[in-house]
Amino acid sequence: MKVDAHQHFWDFKRIAYKWPDASVPSLYRDIVAEELEPLVRAAGIDQTVIVQADHSTAETDYMLEVAANHDWIAGVVGWVPLDRPDEAARLLEAYAGNPYFKGMRHLIHNEEDPDWIVRPEAIEGLKRLADAGLPFDVVSVLPRHLEHVPTLAEKVPHLRMVIDHLSKPPILEKGWQPWADLLARAAQYPNVYAKLSGLNTAADPAGWSWRDLKPYVDYAKEQFGADRLMFGSDWPVANLAGDYAQVWEATLLCVADYAEAERQAILGGTAARFYNL
Repeated sequence: MKVDAHQHFWDFKRIAYKWPDASVPSLYRDIVAEELEPLVRAAGIDQTVIVQADHSTAETDYMLEVAANHDWIAGVVGWVPLDRPDEAARLLEAYAGNPYFKGMRHLIHNEEDPDWIVRPEAIEGLKRLADAGLPFDVVSVLPRHLEHVPTLAEKVPHLRMVIDHLSKPPILEKGWQPWADLLARAAQYPNVYAKLSGLNTAADPAGWSWRDLKPYVDYAKEQFGADRLMFGSDWPVANLAGDYAQVWEATLLCVADYAEAERQAILGGTAARFYNL
C-alpha cells in the first residue's frame, strides 16, 4: 500500500483562498482531482489524503465531497475553529459520521502571533480534537512553531500530531540548527509524527537532487523511526520546484537503503495507521 499523505486541491469558484494568490501565477487557478489522478496512478500510489488550505468549513465540505467521488482519495484533513472550542466540538461531532474526515489542521504560520497555538483557547480546542480521537497536522515554519510541539504534547498528551514538511529544514543553506535540535526534542514524544513532504521546495528551486534531501530524511528516521514517518507529495505546491514524479522518485531514492519494513512504513503504512485509512 502506497499512500500520499499530503496533497491539496483548490476550487476558487467555491472557496476564497487567501493563498495561493497572484504572486504565484502557476498555482493561482483551480487545481482539481482530475489533474492529479494520472500522476498518482503513474507513481503507483494507492491512496491520498487531502489537506486543508483555508480556514473554512466550506473548504472542508468541498474536500469531503471530492473524496467521496474518487476511490483513490482515502481521507481529508479538514478545519475546525480551535480557538472556539465549543463550536469546534459541535463541528467535530457533525463530521464524525463522515468516513473521510481523518483529522484537522490550522494554518498557524499565517497567524500574526507565533504563539497562537499555545493560547489557552487553542489548547482547549486541541483537547476536544483529541477527545474525538482525531490527529492534528502542525504547520511548523518558524523555529518558534517547532518549539511549541513539545508543549502541546505535554498539555494534550492524548493528542496525536504530525509535523508537516519536516518543519522545513534549511536544505537550501545546507544548514542544520536550530532545526535539528528542535526536531529531536519533538521526536521524544511518542504521539508526535512527521511528514517527509515539501522538502523539494525547501531546496534550491533552480536545481536539486535527492542527495540534497537525504541527510535530512536520514536524520528524521534516526529521531522518529520509520513507524512515525510518512511520505507526502505536497502537490501542487511541489510543482514550484519540480513535479509529482520527481518528488516521488526522490523519496524512493532517499529510502532505498532502508530495510524493507522501514520503506513500507514510510511509503504508506505509517500514514494508513496514523489517519486510520
